[in-house]
Amino acid sequence: MAAVKTTAPAASGSVLERLPPAGKVGVGMLFAVMIALLYFVVFYSDVHNDLENARTLEGRLNTQLAEAEKSRQDYQADADEKTRREQQAREQKKILPDDAETPTFLSTLQDVATISGVNLNSWSPIEEAPQEFYAKVPMKLTLSGKFHQVVKFFYSVSQQDRIINIEDIKIKKAQRANSDDVDVECLATAFRATRAGEGGKRRSTGR
Repeated sequence: MAAVKTTAPAASGSVLERLPPAGKVGVGMLFAVMIALLYFVVFYSDVHNDLENARTLEGRLNTQLAEAEKSRQDYQADADEKTRREQQAREQKKILPDDAETPTFLSTLQDVATISGVNLNSWSPIEEAPQEFYAKVPMKLTLSGKFHQVVKFFYSVSQQDRIINIEDIKIKKAQRANSDDVDVECLATAFRATRAGEGGKRRSTGR
Protein backbone atom coordinates (compact mmCIF):
# COMPACT_ATOMS: atom_id res chain seq x y z
CA MET A 1 0.00 0.00 0.00
CA ALA A 2 1.41 3.37 -1.06
CA ALA A 3 2.14 6.04 1.59
CA VAL A 4 0.12 9.27 1.39
CA LYS A 5 2.19 12.47 1.59
CA THR A 6 0.62 15.57 3.09
CA THR A 7 1.87 19.21 2.97
CA ALA A 8 0.86 22.28 5.04
CA PRO A 9 -1.19 24.84 3.13
CA ALA A 10 0.91 27.76 1.79
CA ALA A 11 0.64 31.03 3.67
CA SER A 12 -1.42 33.47 1.73
CA GLY A 13 -1.83 37.25 2.16
CA SER A 14 0.39 39.83 3.86
CA VAL A 15 1.27 40.08 7.49
CA LEU A 16 -1.22 42.94 7.91
CA GLU A 17 -3.96 40.81 6.50
CA ARG A 18 -3.17 38.01 8.90
CA LEU A 19 -3.45 40.38 11.90
CA PRO A 20 -6.58 40.22 13.95
CA PRO A 21 -8.93 43.22 13.70
CA ALA A 22 -7.63 44.74 16.92
CA GLY A 23 -4.08 44.57 15.60
CA LYS A 24 -5.09 46.21 12.37
CA VAL A 25 -6.71 49.04 14.29
CA GLY A 26 -3.58 49.47 16.39
CA VAL A 27 -1.35 49.56 13.33
CA GLY A 28 -3.67 52.10 11.69
CA MET A 29 -3.58 54.26 14.76
CA LEU A 30 0.22 54.00 14.84
CA PHE A 31 0.49 55.16 11.25
CA ALA A 32 -1.92 58.00 11.95
CA VAL A 33 0.09 59.12 14.96
CA MET A 34 3.34 58.94 12.99
CA ILE A 35 1.88 60.98 10.14
CA ALA A 36 0.49 63.46 12.62
CA LEU A 37 3.87 63.74 14.33
CA LEU A 38 5.64 64.17 11.01
CA TYR A 39 3.17 66.86 9.92
CA PHE A 40 3.47 68.62 13.27
CA VAL A 41 7.26 68.61 13.13
CA VAL A 42 7.36 69.95 9.58
CA PHE A 43 4.57 72.48 10.15
CA TYR A 44 5.94 73.64 13.50
CA SER A 45 9.42 74.04 12.03
CA ASP A 46 8.06 76.21 9.22
CA VAL A 47 5.97 78.28 11.61
CA HIS A 48 8.89 78.64 14.01
CA ASN A 49 11.18 79.80 11.22
CA ASP A 50 8.54 82.23 9.97
CA LEU A 51 8.07 83.54 13.49
CA GLU A 52 11.79 84.05 13.98
CA ASN A 53 12.05 85.79 10.62
CA ALA A 54 9.08 87.99 11.54
CA ARG A 55 10.69 88.90 14.86
CA THR A 56 13.98 89.71 13.13
CA LEU A 57 12.15 91.86 10.58
CA GLU A 58 10.21 93.57 13.36
CA GLY A 59 13.42 94.40 15.19
CA ARG A 60 15.00 95.78 12.01
CA LEU A 61 11.91 97.84 11.22
CA ASN A 62 11.78 99.18 14.79
CA THR A 63 15.43 100.20 14.48
CA GLN A 64 14.76 101.91 11.15
CA LEU A 65 11.70 103.60 12.63
CA ALA A 66 13.70 104.88 15.59
CA GLU A 67 16.41 106.17 13.24
CA ALA A 68 13.80 107.82 11.03
CA GLU A 69 12.16 109.45 14.05
CA LYS A 70 15.53 110.76 15.25
CA SER A 71 16.27 112.08 11.77
CA ARG A 72 12.86 113.78 11.73
CA GLN A 73 13.48 115.35 15.12
CA ASP A 74 16.96 116.50 14.05
CA TYR A 75 15.53 117.95 10.84
CA GLN A 76 12.76 119.72 12.74
CA ALA A 77 15.28 121.11 15.21
CA ASP A 78 17.47 122.33 12.34
CA ALA A 79 14.45 123.86 10.58
CA ASP A 80 13.36 125.61 13.79
CA GLU A 81 16.89 126.91 14.34
CA LYS A 82 17.08 128.11 10.72
CA THR A 83 13.74 129.90 11.10
CA ARG A 84 14.89 131.46 14.38
CA ARG A 85 18.14 132.69 12.84
CA GLU A 86 16.37 134.06 9.78
CA GLN A 87 13.92 135.90 12.03
CA GLN A 88 16.81 137.18 14.12
CA ALA A 89 18.63 138.30 10.97
CA ARG A 90 15.51 140.15 9.78
CA GLU A 91 15.19 141.87 13.15
CA GLN A 92 18.87 142.81 13.13
CA LYS A 93 18.57 144.22 9.61
CA LYS A 94 15.71 146.41 10.79
CA ILE A 95 18.02 147.80 13.46
CA LEU A 96 21.22 147.86 11.39
CA PRO A 97 20.53 147.27 7.68
CA ASP A 98 23.23 146.33 5.19
CA ASP A 99 22.57 149.41 3.03
CA ALA A 100 21.95 153.07 3.82
CA GLU A 101 18.33 152.80 2.63
CA THR A 102 18.09 156.59 2.54
CA PRO A 103 14.58 156.67 1.00
CA THR A 104 13.28 154.39 3.76
CA PHE A 105 15.12 156.46 6.38
CA LEU A 106 13.52 159.66 5.07
CA SER A 107 10.10 158.02 4.78
CA THR A 108 10.31 156.99 8.44
CA LEU A 109 11.12 160.56 9.50
CA GLN A 110 8.26 161.94 7.40
CA ASP A 111 5.79 159.45 8.87
CA VAL A 112 6.86 160.26 12.41
CA ALA A 113 6.64 163.99 11.69
CA THR A 114 3.10 163.61 10.34
CA ILE A 115 1.98 161.58 13.35
CA SER A 116 3.59 164.05 15.76
CA GLY A 117 2.03 167.09 14.05
CA VAL A 118 5.43 168.51 13.11
CA ASN A 119 6.22 170.12 9.75
CA LEU A 120 9.33 168.57 8.21
CA ASN A 121 10.46 171.58 6.18
CA SER A 122 13.70 170.34 4.67
CA TRP A 123 16.11 167.44 4.71
CA SER A 124 19.59 167.07 3.34
CA PRO A 125 21.56 163.78 3.34
CA ILE A 126 25.19 164.13 4.37
CA GLU A 127 28.10 161.94 3.32
CA GLU A 128 28.35 158.71 5.26
CA ALA A 129 30.98 158.32 7.95
CA PRO A 130 32.19 154.68 8.12
CA GLN A 131 33.44 153.45 11.48
CA GLU A 132 35.10 150.13 12.32
CA PHE A 133 31.93 147.99 12.38
CA TYR A 134 29.22 150.33 11.12
CA ALA A 135 28.70 153.47 9.07
CA LYS A 136 26.84 156.59 10.11
CA VAL A 137 24.11 157.76 7.71
CA PRO A 138 23.43 161.39 8.71
CA MET A 139 20.68 163.68 7.44
CA LYS A 140 20.25 167.36 8.32
CA LEU A 141 16.67 168.31 9.15
CA THR A 142 14.71 171.52 9.68
CA LEU A 143 11.25 171.28 11.19
CA SER A 144 8.70 173.41 12.97
CA GLY A 145 5.77 172.92 15.30
CA LYS A 146 4.64 173.32 18.86
CA PHE A 147 7.28 172.52 21.42
CA HIS A 148 5.40 169.48 22.74
CA GLN A 149 4.98 168.23 19.16
CA VAL A 150 8.71 168.53 18.59
CA VAL A 151 9.35 166.59 21.80
CA LYS A 152 6.88 163.92 20.64
CA PHE A 153 8.71 163.77 17.30
CA PHE A 154 12.07 163.16 19.00
CA TYR A 155 10.55 160.53 21.27
CA SER A 156 8.78 158.71 18.41
CA VAL A 157 12.00 158.63 16.39
CA SER A 158 13.73 156.89 19.30
CA GLN A 159 11.03 154.17 19.30
CA GLN A 160 11.62 153.06 15.70
CA ASP A 161 13.07 149.63 14.91
CA ARG A 162 16.05 151.16 13.14
CA ILE A 163 18.53 152.97 15.35
CA ILE A 164 18.24 156.72 14.73
CA ASN A 165 20.04 159.31 16.83
CA ILE A 166 19.02 162.97 16.97
CA GLU A 167 22.05 165.23 17.48
CA ASP A 168 23.10 168.88 17.28
CA ILE A 169 19.61 170.11 18.16
CA LYS A 170 19.02 173.85 17.80
CA ILE A 171 15.63 175.22 18.86
CA LYS A 172 14.49 178.81 18.49
CA LYS A 173 11.16 180.59 18.63
CA ALA A 174 9.56 181.04 15.26
CA GLN A 175 9.70 184.58 13.91
CA ARG A 176 6.30 184.29 12.30
CA ALA A 177 3.65 186.68 13.57
CA ASN A 178 1.04 185.29 15.98
CA SER A 179 2.81 181.96 16.18
CA ASP A 180 3.95 180.04 19.22
CA ASP A 181 5.76 177.47 17.08
CA VAL A 182 9.45 176.71 17.39
CA ASP A 183 11.87 176.18 14.54
CA VAL A 184 14.29 173.31 14.93
CA GLU A 185 17.50 172.34 13.19
CA CYS A 186 19.00 168.96 14.00
CA LEU A 187 21.03 166.09 12.64
CA ALA A 188 19.25 162.73 12.38
CA THR A 189 21.77 159.89 12.16
CA ALA A 190 20.93 156.33 11.19
CA PHE A 191 23.40 153.48 10.88
CA ARG A 192 24.16 150.59 8.57
CA ALA A 193 26.45 147.57 8.74
CA THR A 194 29.76 147.90 6.93
CA ARG A 195 30.98 145.37 4.41
CA ALA A 196 34.24 143.47 4.57
CA GLY A 197 37.19 145.82 4.12
CA GLU A 198 34.97 148.92 4.28
CA GLY A 199 35.02 149.80 7.97
CA GLY A 200 37.00 152.90 8.88
CA LYS A 201 38.16 153.65 5.34
CA ARG A 202 37.01 157.24 5.63
CA ARG A 203 38.04 157.86 9.21
CA SER A 204 39.85 161.12 9.80
CA THR A 205 43.63 160.92 9.82
CA GLY A 206 44.11 164.40 11.21
CA ARG A 207 46.36 164.95 14.16
